[in-house]
Amino acid sequence: MVKPSQPKGIKPKADLPEISVDTGDSGMAGKKLIIVNAVITALICFLFIGSNYFIVNNVIGSNISKIAENMGTADAGGEEGGEATEEEAAPERGIILDLGEFILNLSDPNSKRYLKVNVALELSRAATDPVLEGHGGGGSGVSGHGGGGNAGAAKVDPLALIQAEMEQFKPAIRDAIISVLSSKTAEELASLSGKELAKEQIKAAVDPLFGGEREVMRVSFGTFIIQ
Repeated sequence: MVKPSQPKGIKPKADLPEISVDTGDSGMAGKKLIIVNAVITALICFLFIGSNYFIVNNVIGSNISKIAENMGTADAGGEEGGEATEEEAAPERGIILDLGEFILNLSDPNSKRYLKVNVALELSRAATDPVLEGHGGGGSGVSGHGGGGNAGAAKVDPLALIQAEMEQFKPAIRDAIISVLSSKTAEELASLSGKELAKEQIKAAVDPLFGGEREVMRVSFGTFIIQ
């Protein structure tokens, strides 16, 4: 059998390698994905910042409004009730009872120490006390009118009357104070807390002497020397 022969001058075809043509679709898809991700991220950041700004702005604005309202209320209350506020802030005026100087021995066991101190008490006023304001005027004080027609008689100071009444209590008050202070040592009275404790004990010892009609508001020490 005769094999077909190729024409002369024609070489047989060689196997050519397959060439893949990149159309660029995959590269464009990657770029589009990156752009979409960037846009989404920017939108999320914008929304987050905007919401935070809105919340903070509202909170600060509401707080400022509340502060302004409170200040306005306080100013209005101060203008309308200024007199009441001043009256509430004014401390109660008591009766000062000066007990003079005390010189007494302290209870130090190993040495003889003594205390020299001035003591004054501020007492509350009783319902029967004369009014202190406008002494002797308008019937609010106690006047010293004598018989009929003696309109020019000297007027008596109500505070002086109250202090004169307190003189009858002085011996018992001094005895109570001596009992409290003489039971202390020099070390106990040297500190501020020790002095404050002594004042509270003096108050507790003196209050029962008035039978509930008055009470000790404050105890004050003047000269205070320990030797």
